[in-house]
Amino acid sequence: MDKKTAVYICTGCGIGDALNVEQLLEEGTEEFTIDVSKDHPCLCGVEGVEVIKKDIADEGINTVIIGACSYRVNYDVFNFGPDVIVERVNLREQVAWVMPPEDENTQELAEDNLRMGCSKAKDTQLPEPFKAEEEYSKDVLVVGGGIAGMTAALETAKAGYKAILVEKEDKLGGFLGKMKQSVTMPYKELADTGAAEMIAAVEAEEKIKVYTSSTVEKISGGPGIFSVDIKNNGNAVNERAGAVVQATGWVPYDANKLDHLGYGKFKDVITNVEMEEMAAAGKITRPSDGSPVKNVLFIQCAGSRDPEHLPYCSSVCCLVSMKQATYVKEQDPEAVNYVLYKDVRTVGQAEDFYRKAQQDGNIFIRGAATEVGEAGGKLFVEADDELLGENVKIEDLDLVVLAVGMVPASKPAVTPRIKAPADAENADEEGMIEVLPDSGFFANSALNLAYRQGPELPTLKYGFPDSHFICFPYETRRTGIYSAGCVKRPMETAKALDDAAGAAMKAVQCSELTAVGKAVHPRSGDMTYPEFNMNRCTQCKRCTEECPFGAINEDEKANPLPNPTRCRRCGVCMGACPERIISFKNYSVGMIGNMIKSVNVPEEDEEKPRVICLICENDALPALDMAGIKRMKWSPYVRFVQMRCLGSMNLVWIADSLSRGIDGILLMGCRHGDDYQCHFVKGSELANTRLSKVSETLDRLALESERVKFVEVGITDYEKIPKIIDDFMETIEEVGPNPYKGW
Repeated sequence: MDKKTAVYICTGCGIGDALNVEQLLEEGTEEFTIDVSKDHPCLCGVEGVEVIKKDIADEGINTVIIGACSYRVNYDVFNFGPDVIVERVNLREQVAWVMPPEDENTQELAEDNLRMGCSKAKDTQLPEPFKAEEEYSKDVLVVGGGIAGMTAALETAKAGYKAILVEKEDKLGGFLGKMKQSVTMPYKELADTGAAEMIAAVEAEEKIKVYTSSTVEKISGGPGIFSVDIKNNGNAVNERAGAVVQATGWVPYDANKLDHLGYGKFKDVITNVEMEEMAAAGKITRPSDGSPVKNVLFIQCAGSRDPEHLPYCSSVCCLVSMKQATYVKEQDPEAVNYVLYKDVRTVGQAEDFYRKAQQDGNIFIRGAATEVGEAGGKLFVEADDELLGENVKIEDLDLVVLAVGMVPASKPAVTPRIKAPADAENADEEGMIEVLPDSGFFANSALNLAYRQGPELPTLKYGFPDSHFICFPYETRRTGIYSAGCVKRPMETAKALDDAAGAAMKAVQCSELTAVGKAVHPRSGDMTYPEFNMNRCTQCKRCTEECPFGAINEDEKANPLPNPTRCRRCGVCMGACPERIISFKNYSVGMIGNMIKSVNVPEEDEEKPRVICLICENDALPALDMAGIKRMKWSPYVRFVQMRCLGSMNLVWIADSLSRGIDGILLMGCRHGDDYQCHFVKGSELANTRLSKVSETLDRLALESERVKFVEVGITDYEKIPKIIDDFMETIEEVGPNPYKGW
């Protein structure tokens, strides 16, 4: 496009008091072709916006550079339509509010910021939304016909969209359909599960197509263009979908691994699942002889919260045991129930039901079972009673019920890790061990994705499909595929209902955004996507291997095959590519390089060091903005360059910066690890890994390694920003000026 560029400086919010605006407009734009330059006392006000709109209409301005507040505010005010490029330059939070007014260094900082903004605007092109050759679908595929799956399908239909529901059993309902009763709001009494009514509602809904006795054989494509092969009663069926909700539920932990608690050894030791099925069938009896039960002991956390079995709490087991104790009392008011527990956990609002269970006469014993045995045809349990401080023996038991935990009914693409026992010999440096797929920890595959990165969703350390536990709990690392219910984490019925509704709405949102070429969270609405110059591709596979979202497949010759609708627009592939063949319309290696080059580097005798800070837009940038709002102070010699994700960092920026005299490079990215806080999963981790290879560049340039540093910054770490910067500036002062200044 032929650009007509205008620069507007807001003098409000203290910017005009801190800076010489006339000089700023002159010095900050002298190297660029600017058609209009103006300042205004309140650019975000009605009059200020009208000034810009008038120039767009009368002067044909199509590229607008606004020097004012952070781009994170007033983004809707400064949106002038899809045909106008808008570049924001932060003169408020990063300059006027944190630097001394009318100071030479403050002025130079503002001028560098404006130059970088002009440089970026010069290289930016209007986005051209991706449009697939196939027709887009907005139908939602729901895998799993339990409470979460049926709810997701019903909510999708209520929103006016079609749902395709695939259930492997011959009827809908999942575990909900096998339950006798459930504990529902207000969590004081038991009630009917409502499974029959929900099944009837699903089967009667015209917008829901139900496949029972069916499995998903293959899912290919991406959001908007998913192609789904379904095996239905031996027949092959193909459906198209815009998004997927995985609601495959849970399976109980394998109680055969709990022989120390008597399971498999004594017929009257059963699991909570078997207890529920027995109650739903009509009457609770002893499996050994069919006689009525009078004394029942529930062992909580049977294998759970145990590093040798399930290291986590399944959250609902305590409530289930209390419910089943109520079954026993209803059947025989004279029956006695014992609950042997580690901690009683009644999540949500279920504390009232705990009180009811106590009032009903159930006996709660805090301790751990040391032995489960049989004498005289009846069971006994010995336990350490923590409250009494002594060993107790509960005898004459008809049933012992093991409250086994929930395991996700899906097979992970990666081997998860759990906390290792203290005496484990195979623990890694972080004290973790791998859980092997054949350990019984996981059930069968469900999605069968035709992705280079594997057929299933990546998982977190306990084997549940991953999600960003703070910012986007429904998203997985496969764009357009959302997990819901107990396949995601253990949860009670009420929570599963809410979770499924949320996942369904995310799936609908994804289909709508994809259809118009927009990205989903976290860069929701972004209309750019990575473009590949395949003429220079060396088939190194780094883009396919490092993409956190499985957005790039490969052909038989190892050429990358981008799937733009799967892309989250993080730019990790751009940072990974050694040939720099990947770019976006408004974000590229050359663009960021030119921004860095536009920073003025003073001569050594001026004693004004220059540091480039590459900063993640998701956590570090908001933290920086908050530090600015708090009027915190830091060095005026740092120049911030905003990154989509630190994983998009290309090492050429480091080499070019240092070779032209920049004194140091500081990187601020998200925290990483098992419970990642990086919005793009592995972005900051990849950046840190790439920095480990910078030493070769520094050695070649005969520069100190201290000139480059990576720091983890969370969104709440704004109070740490000044110290992080000042500590790094002290390091730069110690190592001295970059010897390449002036070259």
